[in-house]
Amino acid sequence: MGQTRLYPVGYQDFEKIRKEGRLYIDKTEYLYRMTHGGSEYVFLSRPRRFGKTLLTSTLQYYFQGRKELFEGLSIDKLETEWEQHPVLRFDMSKGKNFDKDSLTRYLSSQLQPYEEQYAIQPVHTDVNLRLDKLIRAVYMQTSCKVVVLIDEYDAPLLDAVHNESRLEELRPVMRNFYSPLKACDPYIRFVFLTGITKFSQLSIFSDFNNIKNISMLAEYAGICGITKQELKEQLMTDITLLGKKIGLSPEDTLTRLMENYDGYHFTWPSDDIFNPNSLLNAFDDGELESYWFESGTPTYLIEMMRKYHVQPTDLGCLQTNRNGFNVPIEQARNYIPLFYQSGYLTIKDYDNELELYTLDIPNKEVRIGLMNNLFVHYLSQDIDERGARTIAHMRAALKKDDMNRALRAIQDFLPIVPQTNNTHYEGHYQQLLFIMFTLAGADVDVEKSTANGRIDLVVRTKTQLYIVELKLDKSAEAAMNQIDLKDYPRRFTGCSLPITKVGINFDSKLRNIANWSIEEYCK
Repeated sequence: MGQTRLYPVGYQDFEKIRKEGRLYIDKTEYLYRMTHGGSEYVFLSRPRRFGKTLLTSTLQYYFQGRKELFEGLSIDKLETEWEQHPVLRFDMSKGKNFDKDSLTRYLSSQLQPYEEQYAIQPVHTDVNLRLDKLIRAVYMQTSCKVVVLIDEYDAPLLDAVHNESRLEELRPVMRNFYSPLKACDPYIRFVFLTGITKFSQLSIFSDFNNIKNISMLAEYAGICGITKQELKEQLMTDITLLGKKIGLSPEDTLTRLMENYDGYHFTWPSDDIFNPNSLLNAFDDGELESYWFESGTPTYLIEMMRKYHVQPTDLGCLQTNRNGFNVPIEQARNYIPLFYQSGYLTIKDYDNELELYTLDIPNKEVRIGLMNNLFVHYLSQDIDERGARTIAHMRAALKKDDMNRALRAIQDFLPIVPQTNNTHYEGHYQQLLFIMFTLAGADVDVEKSTANGRIDLVVRTKTQLYIVELKLDKSAEAAMNQIDLKDYPRRFTGCSLPITKVGINFDSKLRNIANWSIEEYCK
């Protein structure tokens, strides 16, 4: 069996995808609902690489009346008018790492092609006045209301979100640029804005009071991404083909795809949603790789973790109310809103009685990618190559239930890590082991509660459960004695896996594991 279809990997233009016959997961029913709803100003927040630009492109061709591109899609049966409107589409995704003047020049460059297209001679240097004149002139020339599409509206601000002074410098520039959208309302048919984060209307859209935020509405949960239902109904042939390439049955291939790329929810309840970029790359390459992190973790996430003193172990399962994560970024009091809106945390459950959402890392791809990036930043050195070899040795050891070998790999690795200010407390080593065992493919919990205390680390593989207690400048025997004294294994007597106790002692002067003790637990 050969490749069954062309995948739109790297494609963000709807016309090109349709004309080349590439795979398109039909989202046009959402598009029709959105453009025929009660609001003409709509905002959608989704993580990066999630299809926002393709959705914006689809809207562009729809409003241009390109009916032929939509033949056979859902909207072909819904739309009867196919009115043509002039479309002004602005892409803010490249407006990053700018100061005030550079950002102003970038916004100017977004306006210039349309001014040339409609033969408009700008008489002002202010970008807001130019946008105002552009919208009015286009309306006058075409006698049609104008559609304004703004993709990644928040990109110029994201890299400054952790730096309040720089954010205050850039925010008025963006607010100034967007200000004509309200004043030009009589000349506008529809405004659509996408972004990763949500800034308050006061700070960016000071004149707006009618933007409809559809980001958490159930009826738009699947507007971007690929739902599990769409995957099963439209891509089972692709799953079978991928399975043959990697030596798995279709059922096991689906399970692996779910582990790696599934798990996003933007409301609750919601069908599981796959990252489309990662899923389609996996089909195209015939491999299960980490695609979301190929462009690297945005620096603003690392900076935000530093700002709020977030440890890697803090990024696990947590509960919060809606205001704890679905708030404008500048009103955030911790890292959670930015991590949720950026896609590093997602909704996993909702308690109706307590009105609390459970947030967690979406899937294995995000967890491993995030830990890989944190590994370097946490150790303050570019040690990718040596670190990757160490993780590979740990992964091989854990597959054979050889904790001794895994700990030796860590012990051999730590001497190359430069001295930091964190090695005088036990928590530093807990964070380090959490990252390394996670990268080695294990499920790791920290500070797991029992009736008698908290376990430092619980490391779970497919074949073994390890209860790990850490000590600093004491002994491995002291760590093992604490496991026995507090009867930590009793917490897991219902577990079907064999249980192994691990006591580890670190030496603060050596900045390394001094010794360890490993014992099987008899239930």
